[in-house]
Amino acid sequence: MDVIATVAGFREARARYPRLGVVPTMGFLHEGHLSLVRQARQECGAAAATIFVNPTQFGPREDFSTYPRNMERDLALLRDLGTDLVFAPDVAEMYPPGYAIGVEVGGVTDVLEGAVRPGHFLGVATVVCKLFNITQPTRAYFGQKDAQQTVVIRKMVRDLDMPLEVVVCATVREADGLAMSSRNTYLAPAERQAATILYRALRAAESRHAAGERDAEALRAVLRTTLAGEPAANPDYVSVADRETLRELETVPPQGALLSLAVRLGKTRLIDNIIVGG
Repeated sequence: MDVIATVAGFREARARYPRLGVVPTMGFLHEGHLSLVRQARQECGAAAATIFVNPTQFGPREDFSTYPRNMERDLALLRDLGTDLVFAPDVAEMYPPGYAIGVEVGGVTDVLEGAVRPGHFLGVATVVCKLFNITQPTRAYFGQKDAQQTVVIRKMVRDLDMPLEVVVCATVREADGLAMSSRNTYLAPAERQAATILYRALRAAESRHAAGERDAEALRAVLRTTLAGEPAANPDYVSVADRETLRELETVPPQGALLSLAVRLGKTRLIDNIIVGG
């Protein structure tokens, strides 16, 4: 496994592979990331992971400085999977002096996470665009847990005519349903137990939809009511939205809807989602 820190070095190594699946990450890897690497290797024959904690997608009061990092462990996990390439640049390599370009994806970034975290998706789209230009993937792999991010990236790839396929893979969960996330390590034991309320709320709304409910506000009410049963949970938002535009729905159409939520447990903020119908 080649671990490369420079753009020039990665491009030279990339030339050895006719097809390459790429998994962009911010490190502190868990089984969700590793499942993406496995799928990339299986489908493309070779896999690369990128490890870069991107400062431009963190707000001024967010957790960039404390975001969990363990490069040695990450590399050991990737090596055990037979990962071919790892791109692990520093901030100066990605944003050299004088850097002044951003990629703004309109229409799907001003709601949900974009409304709560202004500027977040400008940072995400910019760094992912750069990573795609550097790594030149055949396919790029992302988890469904970050549903809005996948919508933003797919729109960017489509609108900029990038020659790659974005593959979105199912959310990987703990045995009790909690979506795997690097930020789960922030949770105190009682908060970790309380965090199961996110998936329980989503499943409750999913069950109501399966029973025939199509009124979107009624499904949002199920999400709110279920979350209210956990005193430690403080919702930022609950949403029943169009799967492509991310706009809130009045009625769930035959093609289904994205049910999503963001919840604070102490100082930790978690997101999760499921798709119903379709």
